[in-house]
Amino acid sequence: MMRKLFLYSLLFCIASGFAQQRQLKQADRLFEDLAYVEAAKAYEKYLKEESAPGTQTIMNVADAYYYTSNNGSALRWYTKLYSVLADNMDETHFNRYIQTLRATEDYKKADELLKKRLEQKGDQAMIDKFISQRKYLDSINGQPSNYTVSNLSSNSDKADFGTAFYGSQIVFSSSRDTTKVGGKTYSWNEQPYLELYVADRNAEDGSLFNIQKFLPKEQTQYHNATISFMPDLKTVYYSANIVKPNDKLITDDEGTGNFEIIKGTIEGEKFSATEKLPFDNKKYSVGHPAVSADGKWLFFVSDMPGGYGDADIYVAQIFDDGKLGEPKNLGDKINTSGREMFPFINDSILYFSSDGHYGLGGLDVFESKMIGRTEFEAPKNLGNQVNSNVDDFAFIIDKDKKYGYFSSSRKGGMGDDDIYYFTRQEPVCIQTVSGIVTNAKYKVPINQADINVYDEFGDEIASVKTKEDGSYSVEVPCGSKIKVEASKPNHTKAEKELETDKTPNHETKDVNFELNNYEDLVKKEDNVEKVDINPIYFDYDKWDITPQAAEELDKVVYIMKNFPAIVIKIESHTDSRGKDAYNMTLSENRAQSTYKYIIEHGIDPSRIESVKGYGESQLKNRCSNGVKCSEEEHAINRRSDFIIVKK
Repeated sequence: MMRKLFLYSLLFCIASGFAQQRQLKQADRLFEDLAYVEAAKAYEKYLKEESAPGTQTIMNVADAYYYTSNNGSALRWYTKLYSVLADNMDETHFNRYIQTLRATEDYKKADELLKKRLEQKGDQAMIDKFISQRKYLDSINGQPSNYTVSNLSSNSDKADFGTAFYGSQIVFSSSRDTTKVGGKTYSWNEQPYLELYVADRNAEDGSLFNIQKFLPKEQTQYHNATISFMPDLKTVYYSANIVKPNDKLITDDEGTGNFEIIKGTIEGEKFSATEKLPFDNKKYSVGHPAVSADGKWLFFVSDMPGGYGDADIYVAQIFDDGKLGEPKNLGDKINTSGREMFPFINDSILYFSSDGHYGLGGLDVFESKMIGRTEFEAPKNLGNQVNSNVDDFAFIIDKDKKYGYFSSSRKGGMGDDDIYYFTRQEPVCIQTVSGIVTNAKYKVPINQADINVYDEFGDEIASVKTKEDGSYSVEVPCGSKIKVEASKPNHTKAEKELETDKTPNHETKDVNFELNNYEDLVKKEDNVEKVDINPIYFDYDKWDITPQAAEELDKVVYIMKNFPAIVIKIESHTDSRGKDAYNMTLSENRAQSTYKYIIEHGIDPSRIESVKGYGESQLKNRCSNGVKCSEEEHAINRRSDFIIVKK
């Protein structure tokens, strides 16, 4: 009996093992046929009973979910794959792992893993790029967006995406039609194949209406998508599956139905002179055409050999006779180990979507300024109105950069991919002014000083307080005349006038200020507060203001201007030499002379309570009439006091 039970058990295990293998082979076959929805189901069925799956199986089920935008399930298996491979995970699957983390909004973990990988590779240039792009995205997401975005009611519950301007109309791609002969569906996502549609555009709100198939008799029964027009709106380039003359799908050696770009001329309801491009090839895909506004350059996407990643953007010159030059890869400024797709050209700006540059998740829309036709500035993310944690792509914008369309699979849409309309305002050009505020006497930082910025009309446009180290940084408009003022209660004020240029994000550094504390400008003598100045010297028997006297009187003017509540009285004194009456008159003249200087420099006379000369009647030492004293001792009595009576 025991032997029978053992034999039955063994036979069961063998049968179970064969069944498991059949399930795996079926899942692999579906995956190879690009039937990703069914492949994912088959893999899950197999993995439910398999405790130790192979690495390739984990990779395939993760990819099947990734290709169908099931990010939560894809993340579950990419996490498993990373636990198996760790640092040996290839670039493509590591990037997909990062993208699914972002798609599920686990940005912290995504950033940590990416930074760790870059540090392990020792690629400082890529680390710097990562930090720079993250910092830029954080900065623009913290500001009001330039874009106002709305979903279109014309979207279906299937895929709608890839808009193109066609005069006053819009042409787009959609799998909305389920009435095609034969009912063919795309096994990748189990939706009908894509077709091109044309719609009228409401200029008021961007909505689409009168939707019809675009040249229906000319489209194949497989994918027809992403179209671009030459300036004459007659010659077109669009993406389509590679098919035989009898409209049968052509696949590559691995069974993949690749894309090619078809060129044709519109004549009424038909295409004429249709032709394939010289670099179309059944071994790889060529698609997503985008013609420059001048009709001289064709940008497109391909996974042809020699690229940087899953899909790269290329450009080819369009000659006057319509022929095309050799394709040129746009290089590693634009292309990455991920996917770069859906190029669009507006003057000198290239817009494209990427999951290889730093973004919010999935494909994000970026812009890059072109230098010539093959060199580019570092791409910039368009921010969290256009971009989301899932795929955002196929961005187009009118020549004046005021409105346009893009596509997204974000939450809240009508179905699969949806078309979104946006309006755009020119971003406010902002610069930064920075510096430090210190105490003029002791040269130490002043904390919590007020920095106020005024425009040329005197209106305040910005304000900030200094930090503990006395530093400040304030945003100001580009191309404007401004006045920056530093102040603090019980301190003087200081100001500087600047003129900013028109360079966005430029920083004007070292706009520094020194302020005086009130206590540093006064002194106390006999319980009386006086302006702290050096003795004022007059020429013998004169009361004219000398340069030395003016320098000291400017200190009086300075404190009175900075502290407008101050009221003073002026007292002038002489030494005992000379006759008493003469000295009284001399001191009175000198007091009046200083008074005149102060009011001539902008001080209201009402703020001077009294002006009086005391001659030699209020000596500060023993040097009265007949007492022998040194010149230094007599100098102590020759003084002018500016006594603060109100503050």
